[in-house]
Amino acid sequence: MGANTKFKDSVFSFLFSDPDILRELYCALEGVTMPKDVPITINTLQDVLFMDRINDISFEIGGKLVVLLEHQSTINPNMTFRILSYITRVYEKIVDNKSMYSTKLKPLPRPEFFVLYNGTAEFPKEKILKLSDSYESGESLGLPKKENPALELEVRVININHGKNEEIVNRCKTLASYSAFVGKVQDYEKEGLARGEAIKNAIKYCVEHDILKNFLEQNGSEVINMLLTEWNWEDALDVRYEEGKEDVARNALAEGATLEFVRKITGIDLETLKNIQTQKK
Repeated sequence: MGANTKFKDSVFSFLFSDPDILRELYCALEGVTMPKDVPITINTLQDVLFMDRINDISFEIGGKLVVLLEHQSTINPNMTFRILSYITRVYEKIVDNKSMYSTKLKPLPRPEFFVLYNGTAEFPKEKILKLSDSYESGESLGLPKKENPALELEVRVININHGKNEEIVNRCKTLASYSAFVGKVQDYEKEGLARGEAIKNAIKYCVEHDILKNFLEQNGSEVINMLLTEWNWEDALDVRYEEGKEDVARNALAEGATLEFVRKITGIDLETLKNIQTQKK
């Protein structure tokens, strides 16, 4: 498997770019079996960017299912909205636009959405994210709450860290190996190694223990570059988010808001807010 340098792949999407592996992965996630001759068609959006990155993986199974699968080391609560934008474009790729105006019902492949999580923050084994959870309430307008919203989308978030959902992970050898590799990187970071050194040591360890051996031997330098780019980008987003909250706090305090009020709207602890208040004077 050669490196795809045209797009900004993650190691995850790089690893799972083979139809046979995707078939195995889907069967592992759903706990089903599927004939090996069922065709898998990859239709990942290679020209739709989100913060300079494409969606991770999307593929059709036998023309009956369309699966969008994302990998994250930090959980994004807006993933349902992101996937909504992705699936719209995927359908535009696989469905003839003219059929929308036909007098006959156009069959669509059923969509299924997954996020595979392997970050360091605590997260349950599995969680369902719903698009409707982000909807504004109309109660202040005197409108009744609707149990079944006109538009719903559910994403199944699965924790693939070591010790979590091993029954799923172990059904797919590539997923188990990937989880073990990332877990080893995290172990080395916990020991105090810088991220780059942790990745290099994890690659060496996994090659010696026959974990993704061929893949890492052939693509070691690309793996290092992709992980550093991906994880450092996520760290930058986290920092930007925290800085944004501090900017809100600083402006609110400058306008005379109380410490307790600013704490409630930003979630910043009182000690940090007191430091921000002191700095503004």
